[in-house]
Amino acid sequence: MMTIIKYKLIKSLNLSQNSLKLILVTGGTGLVGTHLLYDLVISGKKVRALKRDSSITSNVKKVFSYYSSNADELLKQIEWVEADLLDVYSLLDLMEGVTEVYHCAAMVSFEQKHMEEMLRINIEGTANMVNAALEKGIKKFCHISSIATVGRAEHGAFSTEETFWKSSPENSNYAISKYGAEREVWRASEEGLNVVIVNPSLIIGAGNWQQSSSNMFSKAYKGIKFYTEGENGFIDVRDVASISVKLMESEIKNQRFLLNSENTSYKTFFDLIHSEFGKPLPSIKAGKFLSGFAWRAEKIRSAFSNTTPLITKETARSANNISRFSNKKIKNVFPEHQFISLEQSIKDTCKLFLQDLENK
Repeated sequence: MMTIIKYKLIKSLNLSQNSLKLILVTGGTGLVGTHLLYDLVISGKKVRALKRDSSITSNVKKVFSYYSSNADELLKQIEWVEADLLDVYSLLDLMEGVTEVYHCAAMVSFEQKHMEEMLRINIEGTANMVNAALEKGIKKFCHISSIATVGRAEHGAFSTEETFWKSSPENSNYAISKYGAEREVWRASEEGLNVVIVNPSLIIGAGNWQQSSSNMFSKAYKGIKFYTEGENGFIDVRDVASISVKLMESEIKNQRFLLNSENTSYKTFFDLIHSEFGKPLPSIKAGKFLSGFAWRAEKIRSAFSNTTPLITKETARSANNISRFSNKKIKNVFPEHQFISLEQSIKDTCKLFLQDLENK
């Protein structure tokens, strides 16, 4: 059984930085968070993980079981705490005794109706996190951001950490929220908090097959007929977790790093998944016109069925964009790190998807 502690009870544990060193992970039930927890626990670190009242921790056990036959014992080493990113007092209690923080928690949505809530959680929630970290004297803070906050280079060039963000109608609400969150982290760094920011490209990995990028495998298993000519960067979630830990254990501070294994087209990406599943490859090209028709039709369908739309205006637009990202900076810092190739990442993820399907 996993122990879940309400944040209001933390003070009764009488912890202090002198008596117990802890690493805090927010968003511990998400794709990146679960893999970070696994890496930290197997390395013998003492870990506290934040979860929302509605979050389900069974997904953490499932992810742990992918990589270890000792998942139950590993899970017992995590101290689960319920707290609210929008309640700064709960975060002050949450950080009692903590020395390092990995902030993975964020809301991801491309639906207009979620804009205000997402802005609050991602921006105000991150502001509360760094304010609490400053108050509690946290030694180092890792912010898991997104490639969405990185400016897009023109004429097919590679975006880098220095590519300037531009305000644009094409920026998604999610990108705006994560950009605002980064501004709060940089503000905290100027006030004395040691930070590192990582900007992963599209993250590939096994987790909750109905959420985030893992949901693309569920859709591909059912079969996708359409493809777009857009391009993007891709990275395995295991790389995101391991590099984040390396950065936190290094002397590096107050810098950001793009995390990207390789750049390729969405067609190649989905072709690889369909091939692994033995499904027919997408064969109908969806340009901007057809994509525009698709998201409008999907909006109507989801409204009548009261379900989440599979395609939105923002995702349809991004699927036709060409975005390429450089990983030179992180490779210069950790030249020994070998990124998992996109092909291998897809093979591993499809294998786990089929394994879970058989076990249902």
